[in-house]
Amino acid sequence: MRQYKHHHGYLWVGPKSRFDEEALRRPPHPEPPPVGSRPEVVARYREVAAEFPSCDLPPLETRNWLRKPRAQVCGTWADPAEAAGWLGERLAEYAPRFMCGDAQRDVRWLSGVAASAEARLGWGGDVSLGYYLERPAFLSLALVSCFPDDESQPLPCPGP
Repeated sequence: MRQYKHHHGYLWVGPKSRFDEEALRRPPHPEPPPVGSRPEVVARYREVAAEFPSCDLPPLETRNWLRKPRAQVCGTWADPAEAAGWLGERLAEYAPRFMCGDAQRDVRWLSGVAASAEARLGWGGDVSLGYYLERPAFLSLALVSCFPDDESQPLPCPGP
């Protein structure tokens, strides 16, 4: 088992229609479109290449949060219990606005989600949760385990 150094927390709340802009939630392909591609394909590639790194939308793949600016990190914790505590606090904060049934607003259920997150972080996993809120809006919460000394990691850690 590898040793984690710390965990970064991310939170995004916004209109469901914005969350659905999937092209801006995935990094651009490493290779640009080939010469001779349709102009709209080239334009879309350029838009995504320019927007993804700074766009505040949650990435489709949790680890890609590490590609985002450091300013989007809501907190950093060495202890998985502290990171899971932050997650639990955010869940309790937003639970009254959840569009799901009362079961997911229940304190015991929310505590179980935080405990599960702590266990996952403890072995170096990541956590990504999403909930529909009233209006319609969407809440995205993520905890990303960061191993800054592990050179095999494909994405750099934004730091402690």
